[in-house]
Amino acid sequence: MTNQTKTPDILCIGSVLWDVIGRAQVRMKAGYDVPGRITKLPGGVAMNIAMTLRAQGLTPALLTALGKDKDGDVLISAARDMGMVTDHVWRGDRPTDIYMAVEGTNGLIAAIADAHGLEAAGSAILQPLEDGTLASADVPWSGAVALDGNLTSALLSTIASSPLFANADLRVAPASPGKAERLKPLFRHPSATFYVNLIEANLILGGMHENTERAAEALLARGAFRVVVTDGANPASMADATRIVTKAPPPVSVRRVTGAGDTFMAAHIASELRGDSAEIALDRALDAAAIYISNGET
Repeated sequence: MTNQTKTPDILCIGSVLWDVIGRAQVRMKAGYDVPGRITKLPGGVAMNIAMTLRAQGLTPALLTALGKDKDGDVLISAARDMGMVTDHVWRGDRPTDIYMAVEGTNGLIAAIADAHGLEAAGSAILQPLEDGTLASADVPWSGAVALDGNLTSALLSTIASSPLFANADLRVAPASPGKAERLKPLFRHPSATFYVNLIEANLILGGMHENTERAAEALLARGAFRVVVTDGANPASMADATRIVTKAPPPVSVRRVTGAGDTFMAAHIASELRGDSAEIALDRALDAAAIYISNGET
């Protein structure tokens, strides 16, 4: 059954894969071998954002790459059942991507992202924005786009100056600290909002800014149009050329961390698309992330 008749409210471009997460209810460090639980569920930055957007009542369309394997079939079926538009997903010959992480009560211990299928697909995942299916160079997409840094540096650089994204409300996440510097070319985009944590901000800046407000100011000085910087349990900041808004997250017990940043970003986007103020949008995003990390059920 197709869901192509649905008109998406936002495009989610990037990784859709299987998350395999091992969680232990103890503090951990490298080399530990402890009891815990291992889960396998739909994940990836684009997928995590899309799931939260669906919970907020929005209809996202996925632009990603999946394998022509059983893992890909089950994943695309799960996304369709959740109400996402999946008709534009590119299917390739490589295995469906997978992410593996280990978490303790002290947060993420280690993770490996195997996103080779997405990287190999390259610009093929953007075809619906070129061929008139969703948009074209003559009539580019003018709505919201959530873009994740799991795409290759070359493709992110192309997107930064592509006419296909010239009118888009572009929302960008680095996917992980190791990929934060991939976002630098997107500073050229005239209306991109960057969602980064303090570690990622400092990697992009090549500095050691001590809080989100200072990092946000530095990112603007570097050329970013707008930024949202988080720092775990410490205050988060939203900044653009006119103001800086800083809010503290509610205190909670951490039970899981993988996907928290994506949940924050999606809740912030949804709030702004509803017309909420900068202060309310930041509060709602922090609340959504707090609920997520304090709930260990999957």
